[in-house]
Amino acid sequence: MADIVIYSSSFCPFCFRAKSLLKQKGASYREISVDMNPSARREMSQKAGGATSVPQIWINGAHVGGSDELHALDARGGLTPMLEAS
Repeated sequence: MADIVIYSSSFCPFCFRAKSLLKQKGASYREISVDMNPSARREMSQKAGGATSVPQIWINGAHVGGSDELHALDARGGLTPMLEAS
């Protein structure tokens, strides 16, 4: 199973959308909330090359980006192979 990390916020509709797609695919993930946690947000931004929006998603150490990028990856047929790799 893939190692998935998602930085998210409680009230973010894009976070819900990304997590929903991952759940549809049967993927489990580790969620790191940036709500009221400036150090987690800084860590996320540093790892994501300066991106400050949520969600930010990594699969097996590769930065996928946000919800739109995750869905685009799925539409291109690239998400399932990443999720199957371990």
